[in-house]
Amino acid sequence: MLEVENLMVFFENGVALNDFNMSVAPGEIIGVIGSNSAGKTTLMNALSGLIIDMRIKEKRRGGERITVYGSIRFKGEEIVHSPPNERVKKGIVLSRERHPVFPESSVHENLKIAGYLRTSAEIKDKIASAFELFPALQNLSREKAGFLSGGEQQMLAIGMALVASPDLLLLDEPLLGLSPMLQQSLMKAIVALNRDSGITVVLSEQFARPVLPVINRGYVLENGMLALQGSGQELMDNPEIKAAYFGI
Repeated sequence: MLEVENLMVFFENGVALNDFNMSVAPGEIIGVIGSNSAGKTTLMNALSGLIIDMRIKEKRRGGERITVYGSIRFKGEEIVHSPPNERVKKGIVLSRERHPVFPESSVHENLKIAGYLRTSAEIKDKIASAFELFPALQNLSREKAGFLSGGEQQMLAIGMALVASPDLLLLDEPLLGLSPMLQQSLMKAIVALNRDSGITVVLSEQFARPVLPVINRGYVLENGMLALQGSGQELMDNPEIKAAYFGI
């Protein structure tokens, strides 16, 4: 479904992502693990196309130069230079870190906004699916999103991504700022979504403990470079991963 080859991203003369390669098969849950500043968000922005918008905005304001090299193929089509709106139409949807929502709009309004490319019937069906996946949101449907807790906003952000009807769902640090209990609940919801809807998931995280047991395969980023890769179990059994992420 997704093939990334020799992907490189430069911010001015600094390398944010260096010769990165990955593959994603339909129906998989793929994890990208790394500490802060490892390059996870840069990768997700490159996959979703947000890096293209960032480059245009920086050029207009005379800011830092952003350069992208390499190949990103989705369903066999080269998309490395496609803008984010075109990638959404093709089925790639990103739920960004720190759960960005429209704070002055209600939960239900946020979900409707996310379905702007879909028909009314599709939006209604997808909102029902989001409420089924996150029952707490249904009870909060009339509440303004800005009044929700961090965990509730994260559920809403993922729900919004689902309403956009992705084939490939990108989740950038979905566990950030959540309690261990909420982290476990959210991971269970992601697994259920993948299992019941067949949506392929790529998620980036610095919290490896709740992620590794549920992913099919994982990639470990360090300083923008691929350090390790393997199945979730292989990474869990790796002494370097145990020392770096589990304190063992």
